Amino acid sequence: MTLLLRTQHSALRTVRVGHSPDADDAFMFYAIKYGKIKTSGLKLVDVIEEIEKLNQRAINSELEVTAMSLHAYAYAAKNYDIMTCGVSMGDGYGPIVVTKKGSDPFKRGLTPFSIAVPGRLTTAYLLLKLWNKNWKEIQFLPFDKIIPAVKKGTVDAGLIIHEGQIRFEEFGLTKLVDLGEWWMKKTKLPVPLGIDAVRKDLGASAQKKLTRILRDSIQYALDHRKPAIQYSMKYGRGMKTEIADRFVGMYVNDWTVDMGAKGKRAVKELLKRGAKAGIVPPVAPKFIQP
Repeated sequence: MTLLLRTQHSALRTVRVGHSPDADDAFMFYAIKYGKIKTSGLKLVDVIEEIEKLNQRAINSELEVTAMSLHAYAYAAKNYDIMTCGVSMGDGYGPIVVTKKGSDPFKRGLTPFSIAVPGRLTTAYLLLKLWNKNWKEIQFLPFDKIIPAVKKGTVDAGLIIHEGQIRFEEFGLTKLVDLGEWWMKKTKLPVPLGIDAVRKDLGASAQKKLTRILRDSIQYALDHRKPAIQYSMKYGRGMKTEIADRFVGMYVNDWTVDMGAKGKRAVKELLKRGAKAGIVPPVAPKFIQP
């Protein structure tokens, strides 16, 4: 007999799960995609969008479960709760501000200077504003257009995320600051960049069940790393296997299975500091355990 989630409104058979077209998100969804774990008769369908599009969809409360930037959660908290699994945690590392080698805008007296940023609602942008609010110009570009813009000299610097964090030197760029490292020194906490969230209107029972399914999928991928990495490579944008494995390891690990008490503190601290700085509205996050 097919088991259904009884939500506050109806029986739910199909659940849309939003994730970005990145190797780490694909890695987490591998076991669900190929039926490796029990899903209580539910059909979980992946909806693959760039993170800034997922952020906007979250604000509009479109998907039952979705990845989103923690920055965006401040605007979507009325409709979503945070799953304790699925977090992309930078443990002493995170988004990086880069420039061309030998072209440090600070040393050239260009503070504030122009910078390319991968989206208004990315957590990278929230961290950037907490680090330094004063800029000559901010250009919002797709994340994969930022390194070319810095190389070309269209902007003085770029804020890079995803695999660019470990590949920027290949393109002749140098690091000005790692915002995850900066955050760690400032707070003694890891930096929560992306989260998975589940809609409030599904009800507590459905929220817990879906959180359990996602946690089991993440754990399965970690326990069966090689095939999960191979699946994630289709979203690796030309990364070699060893680079993809390194990148996935940065953001899918023990923190991702369960953020724990320290991870929850990190989430609350970043939201609190963002609100105190007037960058985001104040919110009190609610966490859903499996």
